[in-house]
Amino acid sequence: MALTRRLSYTIVFSNFTAKKKNRIGKLQRVSESPNTVISADHNMESPELTFTLAYTVLSLCFVFTPNEFRSAGLTIQNLFSSWLGSEDMDFVQYHVKRSSTTLLVHSALPLGYYMGMCIAAPEKHLKSFYLMNDHWRAFVVLSVCILLTSCILTFYWSRQRWRNHPISRALQAHVHPPYSNWGSVASNINTEFRRIDKFATGAPGARVIITDSWVLKVTTYNIYMAAQSDCHVTVTESRQHQLSPDSASPIQLLTLRVHSINPAIRPFDISLNSTEYAELREKLHAPIRNSSNVVIHQTMSELFLETFRAHVDLNQPYLLPTGQEVEPCIGCMQVPATTKLVRLCHVEGADSEPECDECFCRPMWCLSCLGRWFASRQDQQRPETWLSSRVPCPTCRAKFCILDVCLVH
Repeated sequence: MALTRRLSYTIVFSNFTAKKKNRIGKLQRVSESPNTVISADHNMESPELTFTLAYTVLSLCFVFTPNEFRSAGLTIQNLFSSWLGSEDMDFVQYHVKRSSTTLLVHSALPLGYYMGMCIAAPEKHLKSFYLMNDHWRAFVVLSVCILLTSCILTFYWSRQRWRNHPISRALQAHVHPPYSNWGSVASNINTEFRRIDKFATGAPGARVIITDSWVLKVTTYNIYMAAQSDCHVTVTESRQHQLSPDSASPIQLLTLRVHSINPAIRPFDISLNSTEYAELREKLHAPIRNSSNVVIHQTMSELFLETFRAHVDLNQPYLLPTGQEVEPCIGCMQVPATTKLVRLCHVEGADSEPECDECFCRPMWCLSCLGRWFASRQDQQRPETWLSSRVPCPTCRAKFCILDVCLVH
């Protein structure tokens, strides 16, 4: 009996152990199966995710073109240069074509993403409109509608030699004597843009161009314009940036609003660096107001030029000999020469030899040009040494300091 009872216990324990092992094996297989599914799904979605990220980055770089893409020529202006023509020869017509081409290319980007996904993820059956899911079907319909709308709009703009384009309509708002039609307005803008004395600044998506008669802002899809004789400019905002890709020092960005007395012209804003404000004022004949009492920072050279003038006013004047005429400044050829270099820094009886030389040149430079020459010969990293330094005469190379500059009387 004892032996039979022991055998029955052994059989029951063996059955229990076998069942327990079977349950553990099933649990292990169940626990491993989700990882296998997740791994398969991850491998299946990785090409789609990679293509989506890559296409998104390339699309953003194509719309908001960085300097690297611009250097490589990956811009609409370079890719379609044969059809767009030359900006210098035909400014208005060039930007009419450029803005239309840009609209078409940008509107084709969503459809391009779908076409790329057909190759990157063939298991989604995106090539068949009926086999794809509802989300992709809605995306394809929306992409085609966007591109089709842009094509219809561009065709409407191109009718009657681009008469319906927004740039052409902006030109038509300026048709008044002496302009007979919007074509003559465009011809005048093209002529003034070819001149080398125009003021141009800003990124390609927000360029600011000031000609003799026009204030222009070139954007991605349009050109805002105002005649200088009909507008006034207001400084509305100032922003300080500590970091800049073009300068190691902080920069100040100014926002100026251009208002026109022409009711058909809407006000628009232009943005520029404060260091370019002085150059803009020289080219802009329209009045400039500072409504927000914005403090405009000057460049180091402009600050030095003011200090240079103040110190020269304290020096002994130079009396022009009888019969000698004052010639125009050879630097700018716009104002008379108003300075003469006379060695005045040497103290009589000093033991050391003077560091400045005697200049025998006649008055040939105005104060502004001589001050700019003085600043250009300095160490730009050490502005505290500018006033005490010596530079060579721009004509004879004789060394002089700020105490040797005399105003001609």
